[in-house]
Amino acid sequence: MTSEQTWFCYILKCADGSLYTGITTEPPRRERQHNDGSGAKYTRGRRPVKMVYCEPARSHAQALRREHEIRTLPRPLKLTLIRTAP
Repeated sequence: MTSEQTWFCYILKCADGSLYTGITTEPPRRERQHNDGSGAKYTRGRRPVKMVYCEPARSHAQALRREHEIRTLPRPLKLTLIRTAP
């Protein structure tokens, strides 16, 4: 991993309507992994999933901090974040 690698924080909408937040360096690959069952344990029983939000981060550490911020938001604020994303 290089220090110049771009990290992303993302939100998936699961088939049951729940939201899952994670980080990755390759959003399309990660969405495929979640959908083929090799992603997070949480999403395995909630497929298919769709990436509904994705934002870049300057570093792995920043992506982790942002992931934590988003995970602690109440659901209505997460939905607002998704809805108002560019």
